[in-house]
Amino acid sequence: MNSPRRVLVTGGAGFIGSSVVRHLLEDPDVEVLNFDSLTYAANLLSLQCCADNPHYRFQRGDICDLEAVQQAFTEFHPTHILHLAAESHVDRSLTGPEAFIKTNVLGTGVMLQVARDYFDRLSSEERENFRFLHVSTDEVFGSLGDEGQFQPDTPYDPSSPYSASKAGSDHLVRAWGRSFGLPVLITNCSNNYGPCQFPEKLIPLMILNAKEGIKLPVYGKGDNVRDWLYVEDHARAIWSVAQNGKVGGTYLVGGEEEHTNLDVVETICNILDEEIPHAEIKDRKSLIEFVTDRPGHDFRYAIDSSATCKELGWAPQESFETGLRRTIRWYLENDAWLESIRSGAYREWMEENYAWR
Repeated sequence: MNSPRRVLVTGGAGFIGSSVVRHLLEDPDVEVLNFDSLTYAANLLSLQCCADNPHYRFQRGDICDLEAVQQAFTEFHPTHILHLAAESHVDRSLTGPEAFIKTNVLGTGVMLQVARDYFDRLSSEERENFRFLHVSTDEVFGSLGDEGQFQPDTPYDPSSPYSASKAGSDHLVRAWGRSFGLPVLITNCSNNYGPCQFPEKLIPLMILNAKEGIKLPVYGKGDNVRDWLYVEDHARAIWSVAQNGKVGGTYLVGGEEEHTNLDVVETICNILDEEIPHAEIKDRKSLIEFVTDRPGHDFRYAIDSSATCKELGWAPQESFETGLRRTIRWYLENDAWLESIRSGAYREWMEENYAWR
């Protein structure tokens, strides 16, 4: 029997974090501590299937709270840290960058310092197995033109307060590895989509608006390009890197699925028209409304994840077509999850920005 791996996941009630937790708990030799402050985008209903699992526990805590983080390390005694907790919405970073600097930069600094102190107290055997994986974004690299893909050594050129804060946290992680010998790894991923994503992001927002026959706001001309990665494929990649990646390494994780924002929205409309025709709107693409582009909107992201695939044997299992259909069905079938977030500050924000009723 394998030695149990004790995985501390920060931000485990969020979109990607909850998918990671669910994936980890498929292995009976893994124990998970979900450390999450439960900000607006977190939802414990995303982990309802894990609640009674004896290998799962939850601790509400903020990564900026030194004592809470120390308590989590001391009581759980982790073998792996999967650091996903972050503020992640670009639009929100433009109107309130302070929260992004605090959580993404200062919070990561707290995590690293506690991890370093903890690592220094481990036995030599425990040190061999310990890993700190920081989950980041391809947005740290800035914008691409019509050609090319991001590589692990692509220079950083962030465009928004969000991507700048993630770039700063990436640099901190590398510095703790080089300065203090902390066994760190970094993943930079492309745009995720899938079940349990908070509906401020493009795909769930468009699914829900199109379902109800509400306008579909698309920035600019809709020609910005993103590489789309199904969240469960990303979860598998994260755990693969944490277990088998080379210490100090940077691993790019992409879906090999480049699509313009307009293509994404039109595909969602076509699938919904096919699966649940609207009584009054024959073609939901008529709901598309082009709106003023956001400041610093990067034109194109594309990731070359071939090195990750070759070294670790990982590859995406979902195409964009199959993943998007799975995602749409999930949002159509999970009213309880949706109702749990249709309240409070988020409802107010949605009504102001997108007329979500």
